[in-house]
Amino acid sequence: MAKNKNVFICQECGYEAPKWFGKCPGCSNWNTMVEEKKETQVMSRSTGISSNNKPESIVEIKSGEFERYNTGIEELNRVLGGGMVKGSLTLISGEPGIGKSTLLLQTANNIALNIGKVLYVSGEESGEQIKIRGDRVGNISPNLYILSETNLELIEGHIDSINPVFIIIDSIQTLFKPSITSAPGSVAQVRECSNELMRISKTKNIPLFIVAHVTKQGELAGPRVLEHMVDTVLSFEGERTQEFRILRTMKNRFGTTSEIGVFEMLQTGLKEISNPSEVFLEETNFNNEGSVVIGIMEGTRPILVEIQALVSETKSNFPRRTAVGVDTSRLSLILAVLEKKLKIPFYSSDVYVNVVGGLNIEGTYGDLGLALALISSARGNSLKINKSMIIGEIGLTGEVRPIVLCERLVNEGIKMGFENIVIPARNKDKIQVKGENIIGVSSLREAVNKVF
Repeated sequence: MAKNKNVFICQECGYEAPKWFGKCPGCSNWNTMVEEKKETQVMSRSTGISSNNKPESIVEIKSGEFERYNTGIEELNRVLGGGMVKGSLTLISGEPGIGKSTLLLQTANNIALNIGKVLYVSGEESGEQIKIRGDRVGNISPNLYILSETNLELIEGHIDSINPVFIIIDSIQTLFKPSITSAPGSVAQVRECSNELMRISKTKNIPLFIVAHVTKQGELAGPRVLEHMVDTVLSFEGERTQEFRILRTMKNRFGTTSEIGVFEMLQTGLKEISNPSEVFLEETNFNNEGSVVIGIMEGTRPILVEIQALVSETKSNFPRRTAVGVDTSRLSLILAVLEKKLKIPFYSSDVYVNVVGGLNIEGTYGDLGLALALISSARGNSLKINKSMIIGEIGLTGEVRPIVLCERLVNEGIKMGFENIVIPARNKDKIQVKGENIIGVSSLREAVNKVF
C-alpha cells in the first residue's frame, strides 16, 4: 500500500525535511529547499525467502578479469583502468563547454566503428546539432544512433528495439519518469531515473555513460546518492580559454582513482596527449627568475610541469596569497617554513603562484620546487644550475623528506633532457640511477646553497 506526503528536499544535497528551511541543514546552501510529493511504500513482512542467494565463503567466490571494451582513446582507457567494463555505470561531469559531449561523441563513434551499435540519447541538443559536431570529428559510423528524448520509458523502448552495445545519456538532469510528479532535474527525478538506468545497464550488461551538471562551486548537482550508485565518477577539468583538458577519476570500482588523462581541444575535437611532460614544458624558459620545473606523479605516470612564483612588495597591511594549481594551505605552510628557517621576509609582499598548463598539483612532490621558485622571485635571481628539475617534500623543521617513486621521476627528467636533477638525499642513496647530474639535498638551506 502506498502513502503520499509532501516533503521539502534540498536540490543541492538531497536533504529531506518535513517543513521548509531557508538554509539547508545538510549543505548550508540558501533557498534550495523545494516541496515535492513523496510516495512511500508500506511493505508487509514476508515469512518466506524469495531469493535463491545464500551466504558463501569469500575464498570460494571466483574472481576474474572484467570484460572491457576498448574506447579507441588511450587516455580514456587509462583513466577507466584499462577500458570500459561491460555492464558498468559511469558518471562524467564538468563545466559547460569544457568538452564532455565531444569526448563522449568521439568514444561512441570509435565503439560504433569497431564493436557495434551505439545509442546517444540527448535531452539538451537536437540530432542536427550533434551531427554538426560529428562532422567536425569526421569518419562517423552508421552504427551511431542519435535520439533526442527525455522520457525514460520511451528511451527504454528504443534501447530494446536497437539493442546497442553502448549507451550515452546527456544529461541525467533532463530525464523524467511520468510516474514521478516533480519536474525534471529535481532530486526525486534524478534519483529514480538513475535507479532505472542502473537496472538497464546491469540487466542487459551494457556499459552506460551519464553526463551530469555541476554547480557554481564545481560540485556535482543533485543528490549525493547519484555518486554512490554509479561504478565510476569522472571529472573533466580545465579552462575554456585554454586548450588543455584533464580527465580525472574521482571513483572507480574497476581500477585506480589516481590516473589522469590529458587532452588538447582542437577544432576537430579532442586530441589525446600521450606525453604530457613535453607539452607542459614546450615553451618553458629555464633562465627566468621565479620559474622552476618540478616532477609529480599522477597515478603511475610521471609528469614534469613548470611552476611560477611572483613575490612583489606591497604597502598593504594584509598581503595577498594567490595560488592557481597549488593548494593555498600548502603555500602558506611553505612560506612559514621559509620565514622561520631561512629568515626570508614574505610578510610585506604579495605572493602569486601558478602552475603552467592548468594542472592541479596534489601531494607534496612539488614542495621543494615551489620553495625555490619563491626564493628565486624574492631575490630576483634565477637558478645557477642549468636546465634543472626539482623534486622533494619539505617538513616543518626545514628538512627535505624523501618521496615515493622518485626513480621514475628521475628517469623522466633524464629522458626530457634535464642536465641537473635535485632530489632528497635519502632518495639518492636508494635509486639505481647514478650520475653527477643527480644532486641530493637533506635540508632546505642545503638546497638553496647548491642551486643559487
